[in-house]
Amino acid sequence: MQLTGKTAIVTGSTSGIGLGIARGLAQAGANVVLNSFTNSDTDHALAQSLATEFNVSVSYVQADMSNAEQCRALIDGQEHCDILVNNAGIQHVAPIDEFPIDKWNAIIAINLSSAFHTTAAALPKMRAAGWGRIVNISSAHGLTASPFKSAYVAAKHGIVGLTKTTALETAEQPITCNAICPGYVLTPLVEAQIPDTMTKYNMTRDDVIKKVMLERQPSREFATVEQLGGTCVFLCSVAAAQITGTTLSVDGGWTAL
Repeated sequence: MQLTGKTAIVTGSTSGIGLGIARGLAQAGANVVLNSFTNSDTDHALAQSLATEFNVSVSYVQADMSNAEQCRALIDGQEHCDILVNNAGIQHVAPIDEFPIDKWNAIIAINLSSAFHTTAAALPKMRAAGWGRIVNISSAHGLTASPFKSAYVAAKHGIVGLTKTTALETAEQPITCNAICPGYVLTPLVEAQIPDTMTKYNMTRDDVIKKVMLERQPSREFATVEQLGGTCVFLCSVAAAQITGTTLSVDGGWTAL
């Protein structure tokens, strides 16, 4: 398998996009470090389940991505970090003049600053190993904007800028850094929003998906976590060795508008 022997650390990876990416990397042969802030028996059981399913080493490490020291400790605590996927993120929606300060600070810390701290800790390991891949999970909102999502849009635009800077600083080394920009992805978090939205707008499930959630996604289809996992594996492959400092949209045409 193409990533056999590599160690991948994926932040925010016990559900949704992060878990889909972790599964894709494990299927490609990488050993994987899962992460969240919960540190439950379920988290550790998930790691064991993936290890058994894909016959690779999978561990779980608790770290709060809003805490700079814990972000760096997540990386420092591993002997190797060949692949770093910065995926952890949260969301809050409110007008700018009503946006809670604590929510702004938390979103910037988890969605943007954590990627800076993990990258800073991972680069020395990658340079020592002579190989590295950094994949930052941005968003269609890293390239466009929507009202009431000021912190999220600012953070995801920041991730794109951090990606470019990291790529330039590693351009003469066998290390790449790219950002994936998903549109709407059918994760458990999104799935949970559908019933309330059906009630709010008195719509069927299909109408909520196509007319509300996917209004800006021309394909009118969700991206899947498996597709994002495959995209990440590609960016870690030999074929992508000269792809660095760019964004790869998985958004059904959203940013083509």
